Amino acid sequence: MRMRILVGIVLVVSCLFWVNVNLGSAEEKVIINGIDANFPPFAYVDKNGNPDGFDVKSVDWIAKEMGFKVKHQPMDWDGIIPSLNAKKIDMIASGLSVTDERKKQVAYTIPYWVIKQVLVVKNDSDLTPETALANGNKIGVQRGTSEAKWMEENLIKKEGKDFELVYYDSAPLSVEDVLNGRIVAAAMDDAPANDAVSKKPVKIIGGFGMHDEEFAYAVRQDDADLLNTLNEGLKKLMASPEWEELQKQYDLKQ
Repeated sequence: MRMRILVGIVLVVSCLFWVNVNLGSAEEKVIINGIDANFPPFAYVDKNGNPDGFDVKSVDWIAKEMGFKVKHQPMDWDGIIPSLNAKKIDMIASGLSVTDERKKQVAYTIPYWVIKQVLVVKNDSDLTPETALANGNKIGVQRGTSEAKWMEENLIKKEGKDFELVYYDSAPLSVEDVLNGRIVAAAMDDAPANDAVSKKPVKIIGGFGMHDEEFAYAVRQDDADLLNTLNEGLKKLMASPEWEELQKQYDLKQ
């Protein structure tokens, strides 16, 4: 009888241990956020090798508020949506613009930022948007971006503009080639353009005809739970004093 009682106690303790271990594992699940490693001020890797930026810190706040852990994984931008759908990452919060084509591949959160598309040139350049996009000039653009696709389809194919697109892994790399004369201008979102202007001898000369876009986070289309969590967290963040503090920290103006 005592042996049966002892065995019963052991089984109960074992079951409790198993439940606790599994609950702990569930609580320890980490959401992997894919980011562009060089897209300041929204996402980048700092000099110490740590992910940083407006989107990174926003998601950190949301994760703490909503009770999950997050890891920011730098990766090549042109492969970031395939990586999401291959389950190599769980979300994208890294200056991802909302487009009709991407809506077929991912589920978006509510938008949190509006951006304009602009051209960046050297400070001493006398180019205008019209003259930059002519005469066989070379224009830099980050590969895999909505602006790259828009310029290809609208300015080159539809309008027959006589300029060449040169593709880069990041917007800051295209700015470096503006400065060394390999290209005459770089096309990008206005936030990284303003970041470049604050650090390099370059200026913004205006837009190139592309419509304004919105940034939002993205998850897989079947991940409704994460989407709802992020939407709730974003709403809380945008209604909190921290939202304005983050904008000041990363010198963002809407």
